[in-house]
Amino acid sequence: MIPRIPHNDFGVLTPPALGAWEPTLTVTVVIPAHDRQETLDLTLAALSAQSYPEHLLDVIVVDDGSSTPLHLPELAPARTKLISSPPGGWGRAWAVQAGLDAATGEVVFVLDADMVPHRRHVEAQLRWHHLAPYVVALGWIDFTPADALPSPEHVREAVASGTEHMLFPLSPHRHDWAEKIILDHDGLRGAPSSLATRIHVGATVSYPAALLRSIGGMDTSLVLAEDTELGYRLTQAGVVFVPDPESRAWHIGLPTAMRDFAALKRYNDPYVADRVPYRRYLRTDPGRQWLVPYVDAVVAPGSYEDVRATVDGLLASSIPDVRVTVPGPWDALPSGRRSPLADPDLDLRLIHATFEHDARVRLAVDEAVPGSPAPFRLQVPPGWVPSKDTLENLLAHMEEHDAGTLCVALEETGEGVTTARLDRTAALARAALVATPEDDRDDLIDTLFGLGWVDGESFGFKRRPAVYPPRKRPASELARLVAKHEKEIALYRKRTAALRAEISQLKREAGKNGRDAARWREKAEAWRREAVRLAREQNRTVLKRAVRRVRNLAFPDGRHTSG
Repeated sequence: MIPRIPHNDFGVLTPPALGAWEPTLTVTVVIPAHDRQETLDLTLAALSAQSYPEHLLDVIVVDDGSSTPLHLPELAPARTKLISSPPGGWGRAWAVQAGLDAATGEVVFVLDADMVPHRRHVEAQLRWHHLAPYVVALGWIDFTPADALPSPEHVREAVASGTEHMLFPLSPHRHDWAEKIILDHDGLRGAPSSLATRIHVGATVSYPAALLRSIGGMDTSLVLAEDTELGYRLTQAGVVFVPDPESRAWHIGLPTAMRDFAALKRYNDPYVADRVPYRRYLRTDPGRQWLVPYVDAVVAPGSYEDVRATVDGLLASSIPDVRVTVPGPWDALPSGRRSPLADPDLDLRLIHATFEHDARVRLAVDEAVPGSPAPFRLQVPPGWVPSKDTLENLLAHMEEHDAGTLCVALEETGEGVTTARLDRTAALARAALVATPEDDRDDLIDTLFGLGWVDGESFGFKRRPAVYPPRKRPASELARLVAKHEKEIALYRKRTAALRAEISQLKREAGKNGRDAARWREKAEAWRREAVRLAREQNRTVLKRAVRRVRNLAFPDGRHTSG
């Protein structure tokens, strides 16, 4: 029976002590290399003295277009071969994929050509692969300056004798960010799904070969950022990441991320933003669409009005990177002569016509979503409409509990409970990896990641309106003008109030001093004219009323000058 590892808690596995077990899995070490002959010689020398059984290990060095073609040195594992990257591409991902295509081992172990592994390096990682077929094991890296290097013979002797820790001076530089994540989360055993993927570093890492091929291998369109992207896809495939401090290796010189982090981040961010939805801080632009969405939503076929209402609600979510799939027999809709209004497929045709040209909506024959999967999958029955922040709140609840599935109760009738369902892609994949025919899927997800229930109404789900899409009469001309000039009207209302206050002041002043009455009347008349002008410009009843009030208050005897 395949072990059932909850979340990333590989503590349920008990690895054997190094040197005290009998390996059986074959491993192919893939080394991508470009103009690194000097360090490559040291890498191969160290591999030739590994504790892992020689008959189970082979090595493929991939020359990624070196300016001077690489060659195999004398000190190398017995089964080592050198191949060239095939035409049509270049870069580390392209070279690693070439090695993966040529690999025959049950485990593929990727090791950079500037790494010098310790004697137990391969053995330490491979022991985890013997325990579960969905583990990705990572080595522990010590950095050393690329100064005077020892000879390959010296390296092999030190590795064989167990004194490899004395080969190089230790640099103060480390993968601090990765080590902090690991140490802060109990060796990564307590890390949430969205965080565990971040420590995937490709300089020394081993994969189950079949699993790596099943997700498409490397993204060969990338030059840099390939490790980040692959780590994300591995997470969605249900893997467990195991960093093993006993799988140590020297890294000769500093990697690009340490030499020029700012430039590397500037280069990587657009590629990572497009492919790794977990990096939410890279997706802050409203309205943008991305290669890999954050949520893949599925709305089952139903009436035209029901499907449209639900899809419209999902696309209006405060989470912008949502892709909606509506499965149906779209390719089978007959195209011949028919009665348009009495067509038995009328609702399907109307759904097709509504969303055919919306890039966010996929009309598919089935629910399967091709390509890189989103981290979350939502199923909503047609006719139920989420509010703007429904999806955002559901995802927040899911992430807070690092849950595998969230069932949303929408309605209970005599026929049962109508539900929506939010699944974590990694949980679905993990369950599929370990399931037996006797297992109930939801019970298994609950064991591996947790399954919870929430009330749909409290998260903003509602039945669609009786009439959908809503019918609205055109606004009247006056209402349109009011809406257009709302701020101006508010200003005029304030000025009218000021007029009234001014008129009251005029009356008080006129009563106290009759000699100034003519002057105050003239000033009041000017304000009255201004009010009349404003009323005519805005055609507002409230302003006309104000004019009458001004006239009556300023001229109680009825005498006034027409304006």
